[in-house]
Amino acid sequence: MFNLFKKKDQNPPKPHYDPTNMKVTDLRIGFLFDYDLKTWEVTDEFEYDWGDNFFTYEYKIVSGSETLYMRIEEDDRVYCIFTQKMPFGKLGDAAQYFKEHQTAPSSIEFEGMTFYLERENPGFFRSTQDEDSVEMIQWDYLDDSGKHMLVIHQWDTQDFELSVGIIETADAVSNILPR
Repeated sequence: MFNLFKKKDQNPPKPHYDPTNMKVTDLRIGFLFDYDLKTWEVTDEFEYDWGDNFFTYEYKIVSGSETLYMRIEEDDRVYCIFTQKMPFGKLGDAAQYFKEHQTAPSSIEFEGMTFYLERENPGFFRSTQDEDSVEMIQWDYLDDSGKHMLVIHQWDTQDFELSVGIIETADAVSNILPR
């Protein structure tokens, strides 16, 4: 005789989040959320290991044909840093300075704004889909308002990456939905 009814799993796995109170820190690949009047999907997740058991997370997010990166930082509050990758050569003289000196200038003029070096962070980077990490250095620059950010990564001796963006509080992200 066949039993057509399967026994229900007594203890299904619990999600890592409270579905009645979704937060930006709950995001994972496949999640959807609203930001800046658009719906975004998380398509990749990255981890930065800064040492001393301190980690930050960054998400590749897509809305239509637009791609941004959103880094989550926690201080007294949770902040979202939305950045867009740009060609490193757009930094002009500053790009040359990085390549020649292997260090950061104290300020950078970019697209009519002055950015000031906030911090230099050596660490390790990896996709959460992979166990292997890559050593890198990250320099964060802020403008006078503290709202605009310029981020430079150095992956190898002559391999640099530029991202430019804006710092928002976590409440700029809404309607978070798991997939």
